[in-house]
Amino acid sequence: MLRALEEAGIRPDLIVGTSVGAFNGSVVAADAGSGAVQRLTDLWTEIAGAQLFASGIGQRIKNLAFMRPAIHSSDQLRDMLQSLHGADTRIEDLRIPFQCVASSIESATEHWFTQGPLVDALLASSAIPVLLEPVEIEGEHFYDGGLVNSIPIDRAIDLGATRVFALQVGRVEVPLRPPRRLHEAALLSFEIARRHRFRTGIRRLPGDVELHVLPSGNPLEFDDRRQLKWRDTSTTSALIDAAYRASRDYLEKEGLL
Repeated sequence: MLRALEEAGIRPDLIVGTSVGAFNGSVVAADAGSGAVQRLTDLWTEIAGAQLFASGIGQRIKNLAFMRPAIHSSDQLRDMLQSLHGADTRIEDLRIPFQCVASSIESATEHWFTQGPLVDALLASSAIPVLLEPVEIEGEHFYDGGLVNSIPIDRAIDLGATRVFALQVGRVEVPLRPPRRLHEAALLSFEIARRHRFRTGIRRLPGDVELHVLPSGNPLEFDDRRQLKWRDTSTTSALIDAAYRASRDYLEKEGLL
């Protein structure tokens, strides 16, 4: 998606992100030039080869047996982010204004990180429940921002954006349907909760705001079993290419390319 936007000459004045969108957005915010797209492509391709969640099955079983709150440690993510940005980089050091959101456990609300240590904020924004433990920052604990604001177009608009490009991962492209099996009922409930904020934001979109939701090239059904294979990154390159082609086609259709 970023490659297609770059080819169309569309560059951001503001970046807001959730979870992996915060990861990617922070790299773009740090490097306002064309290098960010290649840097991200290299990063995710390398992760596909190295396996980001590479802890052994013994450690994962141990975590479950001792009833720990997460299957994986966030140490590998922290190392990756520190190698990208440096351990001491702060949000306000980035070249493009950047914010990311996380879910506060104590207040049960969204929390926007607008300043302070960048790596801590990114880890908080991407702390997927069950997979990763909550991130503690100044005595408050945070889970993944997708729980409260998965596609934060409303935040961008509140900050003054009048032209918004939403880069999403394919969930909102597929209509929901009633569950057919017991486990689907739980998945569907979570998906409704995730989409509600986004759909509400679109309905309340101010008339002077131009919104573009870029296609992923990989629409996901709410019960898609691939979502449970979080350690399988074998299709990373194919997903990147599919998103590029779909987004380029969309921008051409909209007369933006």
